[in-house]
Amino acid sequence: MGEMTHAEIVTELERLGDPEDAAGMVRFGITPERTWGIRMPELRALGKRIGTDHELALRLWADDARETRILASLVDDPGSVTAKQMDAWASEFDYWEICDQCCMNLFWRTPSAYEKCHEWTDADGEYVRRAGFALMAVLAWKDKAAETAAILEFLGPIERGAVDERHTVAKSVSWALRQVGKRDLECNAAAVVVASRLADSDEAARRRIGREALKELTSDAVRKRLASRRTG
Repeated sequence: MGEMTHAEIVTELERLGDPEDAAGMVRFGITPERTWGIRMPELRALGKRIGTDHELALRLWADDARETRILASLVDDPGSVTAKQMDAWASEFDYWEICDQCCMNLFWRTPSAYEKCHEWTDADGEYVRRAGFALMAVLAWKDKAAETAAILEFLGPIERGAVDERHTVAKSVSWALRQVGKRDLECNAAAVVVASRLADSDEAARRRIGREALKELTSDAVRKRLASRRTG
């Protein structure tokens, strides 16, 4: 159970709030209807103080403010999160930050992570689809126990998703492709093949994603890092 009550959390959010920071977030595409303007390091520290509490996370999500929803993703119990809950939360994503925070903090650790990332990449909704690719990126980055084959299965949806010209989706497709390619040498080789096809495309959206990924995945820094992991 968590170490703070809901009322104590709201009081702390009000204390930490900064109206100037709240106004400035718009410049970065952070556009919730309600926000206290609290920065992520402070929210992460508060999440640690709260502890893990599934029921409290559901209540914080229902409060429908930027900070309470990010806290919900930080304090929820991944083992208690159902596929139905993931769909419900994803359906309410309406800007990029909450989408990515849920994927990075919570969704990738849930039992339904791999099922949902594939399902969501075929969704019509902008931020649900972004969540699918963001979740692929996070799994490739953080799930060290995953089989290489499971990560390589992301490349098909990534290549198909590269046709989406919506900026928020395209950014997540690029992120996913680059994270797959930075996982290990086998994934790098496969991701470079996909990135090369995209870079040669006649479609501008695909071409941008491919060129961006190729630049990073064939860089000396990435190649040296992957080689050192193999020999380390």
